[in-house]
Amino acid sequence: MTAYLIRRLLFGAALIFFSTIVSFTIIHASPGSSIVTDDPTVSQQYIEQLRHMYGKDDPGWKQYCNWLGLSHLFSAKAGPGILQGSLGRSIRYAQPVATILPSRIKATLVLNIVTLLLSWMLAIPLGTYAAARQYRLPDKTATLFSFVGMSLPGFFLALLLLWLFASRVQWLPPGGFRDPLNHDLMSPTGRFLDYLRHLIIPVTVLTFGALAGLQRIARANMVETLGMQYITTARAKGVSEPLVIFKHALRNAVNPLITLLGFEFAALFGGAALLENVINFDGMGKLLLDALLNNDTELIMAVFLIGSFMLVLGNLVGEILLAWVDPRISHA
Repeated sequence: MTAYLIRRLLFGAALIFFSTIVSFTIIHASPGSSIVTDDPTVSQQYIEQLRHMYGKDDPGWKQYCNWLGLSHLFSAKAGPGILQGSLGRSIRYAQPVATILPSRIKATLVLNIVTLLLSWMLAIPLGTYAAARQYRLPDKTATLFSFVGMSLPGFFLALLLLWLFASRVQWLPPGGFRDPLNHDLMSPTGRFLDYLRHLIIPVTVLTFGALAGLQRIARANMVETLGMQYITTARAKGVSEPLVIFKHALRNAVNPLITLLGFEFAALFGGAALLENVINFDGMGKLLLDALLNNDTELIMAVFLIGSFMLVLGNLVGEILLAWVDPRISHA
């Protein structure tokens, strides 16, 4: 298992490296510049000085080497890069990228982790219950719920919930991650409840969309497993139905779901990007859109790097959980 983990970590590092090359190439080839201004009093000479100071007049390959930190290894005049632990400096915010990201990462991770836990805790029991009562009313109700969840756009549901609970009845805040005025003045319990109130709408929207697909997959896997020969044999031996479902069938039916864990985490990260902009949630998605609009290369690359890392980490955790749940799987 140790050798397998080392191989996977090396493969993940190579995958992240090649993803940075592709991302940087696409960003560099896109039109526009981060060093622009609408102020007519700013001279072209000053703009060129800024471009030179930030290295924007260098060839693309050299800019990538500077961002990665390879140039710093051969010349102390070059600024530090990823290899030296620096994510660069944001032109849009005029400060190091490392000082911008922590609060945004915290918001997005809290949102995604809570959504993942809720969607998985609900999807497996609902899928199992629907499969055990195939073609009956519970199964048909769950199927209808899944179709609605997969077809309803998340941003529309978010706007609907904001209109109803934030505008009409005013039970929930109209967006954001916390109260911008009074949060720091609250007690620890008050700050926790403030975070909780702001998370209700985005978590509901993301869980509703993720639960629809996961529940359908869980149901399909359980229906297939319940039709296998060893399940029929267990029933013929007089094993009770709850024991057949939860001990014999569920352990095998859940395996395909675990393999989706990494992709599900990455999908939630991408799906939250649009939602964050709709509800003004100060997370990574909102930050990425702002960076793209301003062509802030260092900030964009940092967000893409974190996204690649999360995808690799999610798949690695999924494979470890799969080996732990199913002893038949060997990672020699």
